Amino acid sequence: SDSAASVPAIMAQIQGLAVYEKEPDAVNVTASVLSADGFGSSPMYYCLLLRAPRGAVGFAFFYFAYSTWEGRVLYLEDLYIQESERGKGAGKAVMKTLARVAKGCGCKRFVWQALDWNTPAIDFYETIGAKVLKEWVNLRMDEEGIDRFIAS
Repeated sequence: SDSAASVPAIMAQIQGLAVYEKEPDAVNVTASVLSADGFGSSPMYYCLLLRAPRGAVGFAFFYFAYSTWEGRVLYLEDLYIQESERGKGAGKAVMKTLARVAKGCGCKRFVWQALDWNTPAIDFYETIGAKVLKEWVNLRMDEEGIDRFIAS
């Protein structure tokens, strides 16, 4: 999306994803934060909205990172397609678009995560050539953990 006017549609897709991932109350980001972070002079993220005649039906939320070993990386934070639109090729089309963006920007990697229980997604990703990296473990500090660590 190239306009802050897309933020309400992005918010709706984020909420749909949260419900799908069984975390409907976990969304803390606000429309104003999304607007400032995605549509200012230095965007922190990019978003592809999937549109149908009835409106947005999914999204791909991504940003660029850097690998010390490889260089530029496209990181897909979230891909969500509403259930009514799944199985129609939208996921493959979005992933191919993102792969082209990665290639066009000189990225050496295209990286994302999937929840371990989301076997339909994992199976799909493997069919398009993605490798599951079982030797890696995800680590994270939430805002409270950051504050505790700084204060320690």
